[in-house]
Amino acid sequence: MKKDKLQFLLVTGVTAASFFMLVKAYKKRQNTYWVYDDHDLRNSNVADKRESPNADVDPAEKGLSELDSAYRAEWVSIGYPQTHKEIEENENWNN
Repeated sequence: MKKDKLQFLLVTGVTAASFFMLVKAYKKRQNTYWVYDDHDLRNSNVADKRESPNADVDPAEKGLSELDSAYRAEWVSIGYPQTHKEIEENENWNN
């Protein structure tokens, strides 16, 4: 009986220690996550102060900030009119 009781206590202890280590590892893994730098220009004050990277190549981007350049590229890609003349032409096109 003494041998069985000792074996039972040993197995119980090993099981409890294993369970404790498993829970601890799970909690540690759950709190571990990657934090990436924010690449969104809309949240960046620095991008609003830097000059456009294409300012020396594209004369339309001279004087624009990097943020304005990104907005301009987005507007051009969706066909948004760039000038007042283009806006008036689009308004008169339907008439």
